Amino acid sequence: MFDTLERSLNGVFRRLRARGKLHPKQVDAALDDIRTALLDADVALEVVDDFLSRVRKRATSDEVMRSLTPAQQVIKVVRDELVVTLGGEHRPFRLPGANPLVIMMAGVQGSGKTTACAKLALHLKEKGKQPLLVAADLQRPAAVEQLFTLGGEIGVPVVSDGKDAVKVAKNAVKSATREGRNVVIVDTAGRLHVDPDMMKEARRVRDAIHPHHVLMACDSMTGQDAVIQAREFMREVDVTGFILTKLDGDARGGAALSITNVTARPIFFAGVGEKPSDLEPFHPDRMASRILGMGDVLTLIEKAEKELDQDKAQEAAEKMAASQFTLEDFLGQMREVRKLGPLQDLLAMLPGVPGAKQQLKDLQVDDRELIRAEAMICSMTPDERRNPAIINGPRRLRIARGSGTTTHEVNALLKQFAQARKMMKSMMGLAGMGGRGGRMRLPKLPPGLGYPGA
Repeated sequence: MFDTLERSLNGVFRRLRARGKLHPKQVDAALDDIRTALLDADVALEVVDDFLSRVRKRATSDEVMRSLTPAQQVIKVVRDELVVTLGGEHRPFRLPGANPLVIMMAGVQGSGKTTACAKLALHLKEKGKQPLLVAADLQRPAAVEQLFTLGGEIGVPVVSDGKDAVKVAKNAVKSATREGRNVVIVDTAGRLHVDPDMMKEARRVRDAIHPHHVLMACDSMTGQDAVIQAREFMREVDVTGFILTKLDGDARGGAALSITNVTARPIFFAGVGEKPSDLEPFHPDRMASRILGMGDVLTLIEKAEKELDQDKAQEAAEKMAASQFTLEDFLGQMREVRKLGPLQDLLAMLPGVPGAKQQLKDLQVDDRELIRAEAMICSMTPDERRNPAIINGPRRLRIARGSGTTTHEVNALLKQFAQARKMMKSMMGLAGMGGRGGRMRLPKLPPGLGYPGA
């Protein structure tokens, strides 16, 4: 996400770091470059001007100019003000005590609105709620079928009783009360923000069901046009917050950096993939760090806690410590890692490596390598997985044929496993040393950019 913007800003920061003391004219030149980068990312002009005005005021202050590391302080100022532009503090999606709680989803055509409904339903289901999905988008026949399919996939019931969107929504709220469903998520018709008839229907649905939340699905690839859309929906249906969709695509950053600043309404969630589980709470500070190439270790930790089997991880750690880690364990760990998503996305979340995403692209990290490695290990006998030392020439040939690979690739896998086991043993030895109780240290960040809560 935001690849182009990240590369542009990192280029500005590299030039700043190359200097010792800074002159206000040099700061102004850097801010001009940042302005160009933001406009190229299709951020709304009014947002860019407000952002740079705040940055310039702080970056040219005596406190920054006379510091020992002025370039790092300027970067810190940019990050701080970027957080403010994205919404400031994290605003969790709070649910009133109503029963049922009614959520109306709005948005323009093609914004990922229907998929966002299913993602939100799964998110609330995992929080212990009993959601009901309502297919009230009757303008696009495929939308009703799509929501029924998604509902079946996540185990959430879907209703669409009636031929008028208002009646469908009202009947669904009554049905939820009868069936003990405490959250109703209504998918309304996708519309163009200039279409008065469709906006009138959205108002009619809102007035009929009195939703506690009106969420707008906003396509992160739309740029500053999102501001026009958001303002129109704010005027017509009083949006309470946003779900930013398609962040896994080639998002330029304009929508994310514009809508909250202009509407004063928070972004509650970000869609980061196509699967129903690919929905993350939106944290302005973490998103700012991603945009600036500073990683997002907290989201990585939360993703790991959610997706990974903690018992398996503990068992693997114990085997590493006892030097009993086998290819079977290696296979299990690879399958666990694949649950977290593409390797490049995971590695780009690691902090302390400005421009990491581009560097990882140059390395051509390929998730298909994991698939090939899994095929090779699955082609081994249980004895071979537990004791790779017995794998001789004929066995390597058999494994290669069974997995559709070559003996060269089998040799490479065995060599990589031996190196990984050696490295793991060394790391476990360091972790067991007495200093600081064996705690691992996080990578060091630039001065003034500490970890949250540190």
